Amino acid sequence: MSRVLTVYIRHGCHLCTEMTQELQRLRPELGFDFTTVDIDAAPELRERYDTRVPVLAADGVEICYYFLDEADLRGFLQAGS
Repeated sequence: MSRVLTVYIRHGCHLCTEMTQELQRLRPELGFDFTTVDIDAAPELRERYDTRVPVLAADGVEICYYFLDEADLRGFLQAGS
């Protein structure tokens, strides 16, 4: 079973688009899946993340934000396997 990551995004955010594209590229190699959550759909998420998007998280842990940190992502996935 693959890990499921969450990307907190805001529609129209170019950094969010870039991160999700990079995750799509790495997904087959690293064996994870991900979902996106629009922070503007929930006031508590908008308050928590506001301009600090995208945020990649899983299991209550923030892995990285603004830009995909591939080394941190690989480390997180290896630690959980």
